[in-house]
Amino acid sequence: MIEEQDTRILAHLQKDGRATNQQLADEVGMSTSACWRRVRALEESGVIQGYAALVAREQAGFAMSAILHVSLERHDAKFVDEFVTRVTKRREVLECFATTGDADYHLRVVVQDMAAYNRFLDEFMFRIPGIRYVRSNVVLKEIKTSVALPF
Repeated sequence: MIEEQDTRILAHLQKDGRATNQQLADEVGMSTSACWRRVRALEESGVIQGYAALVAREQAGFAMSAILHVSLERHDAKFVDEFVTRVTKRREVLECFATTGDADYHLRVVVQDMAAYNRFLDEFMFRIPGIRYVRSNVVLKEIKTSVALPF
């Protein structure tokens, strides 16, 4: 169970991951040493998995985003492991979820343009053994994108 002080630390770090320990301690109302110890404990326990810059997708040259719905022909460990191994290695795949419903997996993919997306499908997705179908939904407009948990 995460304590209230930890949730305040996490909420602030989600807003500003570059805050100094002094700034963070001031924001959450703790001493710098106590704040530092709590942040280290959150990192060591795996609650904080890392730090990263949030990059604007389109400004960085990735004009196209798509959601792929993927279904496997069979759910033998061989096919599942092969699919997971290949998908996790592809940089275009930002997220992959095993899901219930019509599709077995949902992927969020970003590429430079439609030609790059077509290559991604032809040269990668359609060559993974055991896939029954891949259905695509091209993202027309991003309404809300967030990685912050709702503390």
